Order: sequence, then structure tokens, then C-alpha cells
Amino acid sequence: MGNAILSACSETSFGGAERSVTGDNDSTFGQPEVVAKIASSEITESSGLAVSKCQANVFWTHNDSGDGPFLYAFDPSGKKLGTWRINGATNIDWEDMATVKTSDGKCYLYIGETGDNARKRDVHAIYRIEEPKVSGEAASSSRKSPLAVDGFEGLKFTYPSGRNDAEALLVHPATSDIYVVTKNFSGPAEVFKLIPTFNSGETQTATRVASISLPTIPNGFVTGGDISPDGKRVALCDYFSGYELTLPERSKAFDDVWMQRPVPFDLGPRELGESIAYAGDSDTVFATTEKPKPPLIRVVRKQK
Repeated sequence: MGNAILSACSETSFGGAERSVTGDNDSTFGQPEVVAKIASSEITESSGLAVSKCQANVFWTHNDSGDGPFLYAFDPSGKKLGTWRINGATNIDWEDMATVKTSDGKCYLYIGETGDNARKRDVHAIYRIEEPKVSGEAASSSRKSPLAVDGFEGLKFTYPSGRNDAEALLVHPATSDIYVVTKNFSGPAEVFKLIPTFNSGETQTATRVASISLPTIPNGFVTGGDISPDGKRVALCDYFSGYELTLPERSKAFDDVWMQRPVPFDLGPRELGESIAYAGDSDTVFATTEKPKPPLIRVVRKQK
């Protein structure tokens, strides 16, 4: 959730940040394209985004704080595919989501209960569910009559020192290691790592692995993130633009990616953008915004 932070910043400052990155000649992506408008009136603040790796043409999103534990599916044209409720979960401040396809062919959705604008929360949570199956009948579901997700796994965690607001959740496609990237106004963002030990009953202490400075002002204002399905790239975003980090070819450890330079790319006229996700080909990135009936934005990697 970013509105509270926006009140402390001038529109001029953010406008300057937007202009400073959209013309970067190093970008490996082409021009952004609005491919659809998300039609469902239930999606009012698309804070997280995931592209299914098990079901063709299925996107997942959720609202920011103020909504219940609901997940929403839609197709590439923005058409509603269904509404699911994760029974037993809570949405205090859901901020991001991710999806992973395991070696046995199953797909899982991860939801980050990580928002904390006021820095009042010591413990945060990650939810994991098996991706619901989308069918034609599911489109008639709604918040008033949602489809049920009755089983979920939970992971509670805390930071090693102090409280943080975080809006980016990333999961590695091979190891399922979880990364949380904080959202900072006064300095670089911090990257924390979690081991995927769900339902252990213990609260895990996240491990700090890096800090990230975006080539903009403020330089730590990260609002979303994702790891490419091939495990070689990281996409991050702030309210306006996207940034990609690429793992060096000879690196043996994925965490080397956090030492790389974030290369900006244009996400178009994006207001309060808090979500970004790779498609299954690792060369296509989608994004949405926190507005009613938000645009679905697509950028494609340039051909070499």
C-alpha cells in the first residue's frame, strides 16, 4: 500500500524519477503495450500479480489491505475467470504474490503478508497454496459467493533488526527460496531471504543478503518483484518503471544477482504501479496498477 507514503512526497519528485529512467538506452525490452483492461469491479487495488505456469492464459492478482483473503483470476483480455477465498487466512496488508512450478508438475501460489507502512508489526507471514483449477463455471463466483481454498501452508517470519515495510515477494523457481525486498524512502531497499519451511510452528528470522539501489529517486522505493522462470533474472518495479537484474553466466549462486546493476525499462503511463510478473518464457513481463479496472501492461524483450 503506497498512498500514505505518497502524501509525504511531491508529485514533482516522482515525475522527475519517471522521466529519468524511461529513456534508458540500455533497456533490453521494447515499448510497453496496454493489452487489456481488467474488467472485474472486485479488483480495486491490484497489488500483486502472477502468471500461471500450469494453466494457459490465466493471471492471478489480489487487492491490497482492506480486502479479505481473496484471489482473483482473469485472462489476457481482462475477462474475469473467478474469485477464490483462502479460508483461515487473513489479509492485513497483502502486498505481492509469486508462482512456482515444481519438478513434479504442480504449481503453487505464494502470497506475501508483508506490508507495514507504519512499521508497527514484528511478525509477517507468507501463505502458500496449490494453484486452484480454473474452469468455465468459476467465472460466476464472487466475493459474496467465492470458491473455497480450504488448505494453505503458512510461514511466519521476522526481520533480524527492526521493522520493515515490504511490497516485493519473489520465489526461486528451482530452490523455492523466498526473497522479500523492502520498500524504503530514505535509502536503498534491502533484500531478505527465507527458507521455505512452511507449517513448522516457529517464526523464522529472515537473512539479509543484499541491498538494492534503483537508478531513480527515491532509490529504494521497490513496490513489486519477480524471478524469471529460468532463474536467471530478477524484475523489480517502483510506482512507474521496471528494472531488471541479470545473473552473470558464470555465477554458481543465485544471490550473485543482487550485486548486478538494475537496468531500467519503460512500463508506460503507470500510476501507483505495485505489481510485476514474468510470463513463462522469461522474455515477457506483465504489470498492473493500483486503480479500479487497471490496465494489463506487457513488455517483450528485444530480439538480439
